[in-house]
Amino acid sequence: MKYLIVGLGNIGPEYLFTRHNIGFMVIDKLANTHEVKYDMSRLAYHTEFRHKGKQIHLLKPTTYMNLSGKAVNYWLKDLKIEPENLLVITDDIALPYGKMRLKTKGSHGGHNGLRNIEELLGTQQYSRLRIGVGSDFSKGRQADYVLGNFTDEETSFLPEHLDRASEIVLSFCTQGVNQTMNKYNQ
Repeated sequence: MKYLIVGLGNIGPEYLFTRHNIGFMVIDKLANTHEVKYDMSRLAYHTEFRHKGKQIHLLKPTTYMNLSGKAVNYWLKDLKIEPENLLVITDDIALPYGKMRLKTKGSHGGHNGLRNIEELLGTQQYSRLRIGVGSDFSKGRQADYVLGNFTDEETSFLPEHLDRASEIVLSFCTQGVNQTMNKYNQ
C-alpha cells in the first residue's frame, strides 16, 4: 500500500526555519530518520521509503505555499495514490504552539496552501496534520508571524515536536487514521 505524505512550506533559505515551514521540517525529519535523499522532481522534492510493508512517499512542493495543490494533485495522480492515503502536514495559528491535531477532512481555515489543495483536488476529504505555531501577533501581522522564525524557546522544543509528528505520520500509514486520531488527538 502506498501513502503520500506532503509537508507544506516555502522553498529558499530565507524560509528554512519559519513557522510556515513546519511541514517541510517534519518531512525532513522523516527523510533523515529513514536515511533517504530527495530527488528534485516535477513540482517538488520527492523521496520514498518502506516502513512495515508500506511504501511511503515524502513530498516537499517547490510551488511555494499558495500553489501547493499543483504538486499534490500531480503526485497523487502520478503515483496512483488514493486521496484517503494522502496526509498533508501544515502549520496552524489556531492551535497553541506544539499542539497537533489530525483530521480526516475540514475547511482550509484561511490557510492558503490548504485552500489551493482543496481547489485542485475538488474536495476537503483528505487527511491533514495541523501543527500549532501559536498566534502571538498583533492585528494585521499574521503573514509576518508565520513567515518569521521560531523564537529561541520554541526552537528548543522543535526536536520533540518533530519526533511526535513523525510518530503520527508513521501511525497514520500503519495503524490507520482513526486509530491514530484516537491515540494522538488528546
